[in-house]
Amino acid sequence: MHKVKAVFALVAAILFALSPVYSSGFNGFSAGQFPIPQDNPPVQPAGYAFSIWGLIYIWLLAGALFGLLNRYDDPAWDTMRWPYIASLVIGAAWIPVANINPAWATVLIWIMWATAALAFLRMGRRDRIWLRTPIALYTGWLTAAACVALGLLLAGYGYVSEQTAALAMIALALLLAATLLTLRPDTTEYAASVIWALIGIAVANADPANWPVLALCGAGLVAFVILALRSGSGHLRK
Repeated sequence: MHKVKAVFALVAAILFALSPVYSSGFNGFSAGQFPIPQDNPPVQPAGYAFSIWGLIYIWLLAGALFGLLNRYDDPAWDTMRWPYIASLVIGAAWIPVANINPAWATVLIWIMWATAALAFLRMGRRDRIWLRTPIALYTGWLTAAACVALGLLLAGYGYVSEQTAALAMIALALLLAATLLTLRPDTTEYAASVIWALIGIAVANADPANWPVLALCGAGLVAFVILALRSGSGHLRK
């Protein structure tokens, strides 16, 4: 059964990595997908930030292949595989759904995040390059992406203003990220992924300057750099 799960994990990673190929790709929701068009929404990162997906796809594939060939019966890997598989299988269908219906895409990305977070918390502490790093990067980016999707939905359907949605969802992303990093302080890569998202949001709000969003992103950046440095040094001392 362990090897079957490892095979499923690799297949799920392959399907997930191929999702931009069999769909039209995704660089954020378009303005016209919402009843209230979201032109330059302050919660959404600059387009270049989405390039992190390329790194995540490749690293998840490499890690899943390494796990099948070398760690298929290792408890450090096996305990996280079911939620990992679930997240990637949902992720394989996410882009086509996102290009059609942002509401359902938001539901799906939160399920992706929840299952990824469970895999993140369950994964063992060995094999940093092949296990911890790809899952940490993936979960970190999903933490930000899920909050961005919810922020766009809230503003796009008129529940709150774009500015309120941005500030609330950035704060929520920081809270979730700080919690996960506290629970797994051996994953500075997770912090790096969140920092990448915060920089992307700051860049998108730099011209014209949206000072409340920039201030919140700046505070988050400082906090996560400090958290990452403390977590990394503390882990090295153990």
